[in-house]
Amino acid sequence: MSVASRGAGAVETAPATSASAPPLDDEQVVARVRDGDTALFEILMRRYNQRLFRLLRPLLGEDDEAADVLQEAWVRAFEHLDQFAGRARFSTWVSKIALHEAWSRSRARRRLVPAAAPGEDGGELAFTAPAPTPERETAQRELGGLLHDAVDRLSLPLRMVFVMRAVEGLSTAETADLLEISPENVKVRLHRARTALRGDLERRLGVEAPRLYGFDGDRCDRIVEAVMARILPG
Repeated sequence: MSVASRGAGAVETAPATSASAPPLDDEQVVARVRDGDTALFEILMRRYNQRLFRLLRPLLGEDDEAADVLQEAWVRAFEHLDQFAGRARFSTWVSKIALHEAWSRSRARRRLVPAAAPGEDGGELAFTAPAPTPERETAQRELGGLLHDAVDRLSLPLRMVFVMRAVEGLSTAETADLLEISPENVKVRLHRARTALRGDLERRLGVEAPRLYGFDGDRCDRIVEAVMARILPG
């Protein structure tokens, strides 16, 4: 199947479906796309875009590049859709395409060391919030930033396993399949990643802790103004 076969300048949108109609499963969508209903490919993309981006982002290190590779991976998946035989789930099949696309690009640009290649080991390694307020949302963004930075500092093998298992929620078996390592190795890497993250976050939080529950800026101004309004005469 070729993307070019859709015709230059063609604009396609997924057709509306009845609210009472059950959603198509992946295999049904693939079959219909193969039969020429190309617009339905959008269903697969929307279904798995977040998952694939989450797999690519820790490998490539940049949002823009991850998005670019994601686009290329979807094009490649479409071009080779006839090769999807259903022996594995479509989500696994397209995840492998995306990861291999990322690994190929990384090797070409010499951004990864050989130990980061699939099948090789190396390296070390949810919040339930009350009702949101502007101050709490700011604090959560800062805490999320600390975790994001800590994950980025993990070695690549640990980072990939952590994102697949802890962020994306893939099973040990599927993670092992995607990375071409044993399930036992997945468990070891996940344990190392969690240990490394715990230590890193403890060190960072030790520096940031004095800012916890800060009461300055607008929050302080509001209290001062309210109190002064009550105690000043007239």
